[in-house]
Amino acid sequence: MRTFMAKADDIKRKWFIIDAAGKPLGRVATEAAHLLRGKHKPIFTPHVDTGDHIIIINAGSVVLTGDKANKKMYFRHSGYPGGETLINYGTLLKNKPERMMEKAVRGMLPKNRLGEQMYRKLKVYRGNEHPHQAQKPEVWQFGE
Repeated sequence: MRTFMAKADDIKRKWFIIDAAGKPLGRVATEAAHLLRGKHKPIFTPHVDTGDHIIIINAGSVVLTGDKANKKMYFRHSGYPGGETLINYGTLLKNKPERMMEKAVRGMLPKNRLGEQMYRKLKVYRGNEHPHQAQKPEVWQFGE
């Protein structure tokens, strides 16, 4: 018996919605990364993008456990000497919760072209509204 390797014709992509309201940031991010990679499918192949499209709504209502809101820092660098910017996650959650969620999910994907391809299928929105109704997304329940 030979090992199955997914081809482009075998992949059927779906759209899923994850509601992040009241859930810890890491739990939502791991679930999203799992779906983006396609690990929930029986045709999962490590070197092929078999994942689905993910819409995360209510990113502004995500929970940071412990004292992460004050102690955990978001680092950015402009590329110029002395151009580093540090923002704590409490401020980031208030101002740009989409960026915080995207950064958490991106860190859990492969660091190569395949990871970039998977990351492009992630859509994050601060509130309950999203412009992807035409794709008929299904609601993803945690622990499925």
